[in-house]
Amino acid sequence: MLQEIKVASEATYSATGQVLDNLKSINFVFGTNGSGKTTISRVIADPDVRQACKLTWSGGAPRECLVYNSDFADRNFAAQMPGIFTLGEAQAETIAAIEVATRQVQSLTQEIQGLRGTLGDENSGKLGELRQLRAAFEEKCWSIKTTHDPHFQDAFTGFRNSRTSFCDKILGEWAQNSASVVALDDLKKRALTVFAKGLERIAPLEALDSAELLALEQTPVLAKKVVGKDDIDIAALIRRLGNSDWVRQGLTYINESGAQCPFCQQDIADDLAQKLDEYFDETYLADLQAIERTRDAYAAFSKVILDRLEGHVVSGNRYLDTPALQANIDRFKGKVELNLRQLDRKRKEASAQITLDGLGDVLASLLGTIEAANVEVAAHNAMVDNLTNERATLISQIWKCLLEDAKLEFTTYTASKTALDRAVTGLNSGLTAKRQALAQAKAHLAELEKGVTSVQPTVTEINAILKSFGFTGFRLATAGEHQNLYEIVRGDGSEAAATLSEGERSFITFLYFYHLIRGSVTTSGVNAERIIVFDDPVSSLDSDVLFIVSALIKRVLDEACRGDGLIKQVFVLTHNIYFHKEVSFDPKRGKECRAHETFWIVRKLNDESVVVGYNHNPISTSYELLWQEVRSPERSKITLQNTLRRILENYFKILGNLDKDEIVELFDGRDQQICGSLFSWVNDGSHSFNDDLYISADDAVIARYLDVFRRIFEVTHHQAHYEMMMGPEALAASGLAGTVAVAPAVQ
Repeated sequence: MLQEIKVASEATYSATGQVLDNLKSINFVFGTNGSGKTTISRVIADPDVRQACKLTWSGGAPRECLVYNSDFADRNFAAQMPGIFTLGEAQAETIAAIEVATRQVQSLTQEIQGLRGTLGDENSGKLGELRQLRAAFEEKCWSIKTTHDPHFQDAFTGFRNSRTSFCDKILGEWAQNSASVVALDDLKKRALTVFAKGLERIAPLEALDSAELLALEQTPVLAKKVVGKDDIDIAALIRRLGNSDWVRQGLTYINESGAQCPFCQQDIADDLAQKLDEYFDETYLADLQAIERTRDAYAAFSKVILDRLEGHVVSGNRYLDTPALQANIDRFKGKVELNLRQLDRKRKEASAQITLDGLGDVLASLLGTIEAANVEVAAHNAMVDNLTNERATLISQIWKCLLEDAKLEFTTYTASKTALDRAVTGLNSGLTAKRQALAQAKAHLAELEKGVTSVQPTVTEINAILKSFGFTGFRLATAGEHQNLYEIVRGDGSEAAATLSEGERSFITFLYFYHLIRGSVTTSGVNAERIIVFDDPVSSLDSDVLFIVSALIKRVLDEACRGDGLIKQVFVLTHNIYFHKEVSFDPKRGKECRAHETFWIVRKLNDESVVVGYNHNPISTSYELLWQEVRSPERSKITLQNTLRRILENYFKILGNLDKDEIVELFDGRDQQICGSLFSWVNDGSHSFNDDLYISADDAVIARYLDVFRRIFEVTHHQAHYEMMMGPEALAASGLAGTVAVAPAVQ
């Protein structure tokens, strides 16, 4: 069955198009001429030549579509028409075999539909589950991308702008990525370097040469008491006073002031200066020079190291732990300053023993910080030298890290997809096998049908209908070499197709289509399920023929509604409000349409066709409201006669060519008077829809009027219309159900 019809870029339909969806077994489409109805029927008849249009089938299995429209009439009305093969008389065994083969074809078709339903499409079944599973997984992958994109844009290059491509990439990595697992923070840190723009080698930090500085700490003279010679007679006095440094400083003043003592300003003995010079001999002076050299060397070496360290701080090396380095520089500087003060003291007080604060620990820390940075620099430079491989390795490790972080989701998705893929494969295999079996079953059925199908039954039935409606000037006959064609002939056998009126041509073309519904133009295919479309079938028909066409179509609608025959779905498209009223009337329908039907209206807005669906029959008339009043048990006794009169006026004006007097003559006595009053409008038009006549009546009079009203439809052979409009419930309540014979006109 058709689920949806899309009409686009055809006739007056826009490129966006219009959609008829949620279609049912019976579908009514109303629209004025030129609104776009026939375009819909043409799309159903041949969607393949209209690329912008689309038919969506339940279960995905198309059905045979038979479309009655102007194209069908033009194509099939000719001097000779293809014969319609239907099942003729045959032995009971052959008919039984055909029924068995038909049931097998139907069973296999249903099984295929079931498998296709289970398989589904992108919105249903296993394929729908696959699509939903993929969509959910794509969303998960995209959230991973969004989270890590700020850090790994270069790793995601080529996959950053599409959920689908990113998902495909990550699934590919899941299947084959064997990189080592690296911590996310390490990957981020490496990415800053590997993906940096204009990446270059970095010069390593110059190491510190601190050996000579550390060696100065152990200079022996620093721990030595530097004093004069002991064998000089004044040595004992200087040693006892412990003022050799004071005495040494005073010697400079003796040389400047001559023979006067620089301390007491008295003349000194001539040999005292000589004794003092002998006391501070060459050894003493050598020690003083050693102290001076040590102090100068310490200051020079420490300055060289400090300058180099300060240079490292301002170098901007990205791998250098600058805060740690600066902290140790401050420690180093403090110790050096303290040791220089100690050396200055030793220089002034040579006899003092000093110990320098060791620089070994702080220099070790400084060297460690520099060496750590240089290790990183070496790795960086190696990476620059091998950048292509480094980037490939890093990208692979990034994808691996993402996979590990979402391992549960990937495992779950893979397991679910594997199960669904297995189910889809099994369903496709089953479909292939069932389709092969169906092809064989259809071939077998076609072979059986060839032996019993015939075009003659259709000729007999169509001619019977033509005769019953007074079309006696022409008939259908078999023709052709094998008597498998039809031609329209006069009573004398002469060709009549070219001289038929438009109404006659329309009627016989419709009857041809009506019988084609249950047959085939070939010897096989008689039992194929099909979709039926009626597009304005009453165009150019007289009013009396209109109602027989309506009755025939309602039979087709009933079969589609039951769903137990070959007709699975029907579309009725019309611009005729009275025809629409006839075929769509359903006394069981409430305010909303029934479960098996849909209603649509096609309109033109700004020269574009627009299709609007309704949950009720949008075409309602005062005529239906009048019948509703007649059906109601609480009908008004005052207005009922006028209601009946207005129904007859509305209905028989459509038919026309009725002899009111002949109808009245069929009644006797009081009933004849009632009938005449109901037909009073025929003579003088005294009563219109706005000219109401009210007569007060009791229950007996009302019953009499209702009985005559019913019998008017009976004697004019339109009791089927009466029964349709009254409905089974009203007929049962009145005791009239089944009492009216079916007229030949609607057989």
